[in-house]
Amino acid sequence: MKVVVIVATFGRKEHVARLLAQLERQTLLPDAVILSAPDASHIPSNTVCRFPVSRVVGKTGLPAQRNIALDVAGDRFDIITFFDDDFIPADDYLEGVSKAFKQQPDWAVMTGHVLKDGATTAGLTWDEGIQALREAGPATESRGVDQLSAYGCNMSIRAAFIDGLRFDERLALYGWQEDVDFTSQLRVRGRVVRLPSIRGVHLGIKSGRVNGIRFGYSQVANPIYLVRKGTVPSTFALRLMGKNLLANLARSLWPESYVDRRGRLRGNLLALSHVARGRVEPEYILKI
Repeated sequence: MKVVVIVATFGRKEHVARLLAQLERQTLLPDAVILSAPDASHIPSNTVCRFPVSRVVGKTGLPAQRNIALDVAGDRFDIITFFDDDFIPADDYLEGVSKAFKQQPDWAVMTGHVLKDGATTAGLTWDEGIQALREAGPATESRGVDQLSAYGCNMSIRAAFIDGLRFDERLALYGWQEDVDFTSQLRVRGRVVRLPSIRGVHLGIKSGRVNGIRFGYSQVANPIYLVRKGTVPSTFALRLMGKNLLANLARSLWPESYVDRRGRLRGNLLALSHVARGRVEPEYILKI
């Protein structure tokens, strides 16, 4: 099965270079890698790899950048794997994905086990991420666990099941919950599973993120928009919004150094005021 890896990136040229170097270690090399960025300044230009690397530019925002890469990939591949530019896959990651899709023809989407996730902390360094992979030891065989959706930092999709589906570009910039929106729609075409035997580490690097107010706005507006769209259940959205709103409220007095809690809370409240007036516009963050 032919595998393409798509990496959407913004302001992290050095991390993209390190990810490409890590992909050189894969026991099954990708047939191609597509890097998608707003312009060429975000992408390393002199990297030589054992697999073809395409560079596509011209769009800003995670959903838009992933879409332009999907258009470039076309129908040339059997598996589309999305990695964040700060995700470190285990060396056998792509081999495990390919093997699982061959064995499970009804699987549409697969996401791996994140050994450590810096997105929930101050973030991890590359050395810490690689060390975490070493300490995990060899993977053991495991069964897929059905999920509502995949985790966008590492998700693989059977290309034949995509059939023209694209990421929702109304979920602008960071695209909060765009992975949930996209992959949950694929459950009508096949199973969406987490496979613990394919593993990696998400560094959760903080550079290149949107500001606190914009992100806080998305924490409320995006889930409500997806409920109206019909791609997520209201229970999921309410639980997600409630958790984030309470965390931002509770920690705004003593915020973590790496999270703009007060900005997020302001964004939460702004979005709630808009929703109360019947205004559900995730793209409003472009005006903030």
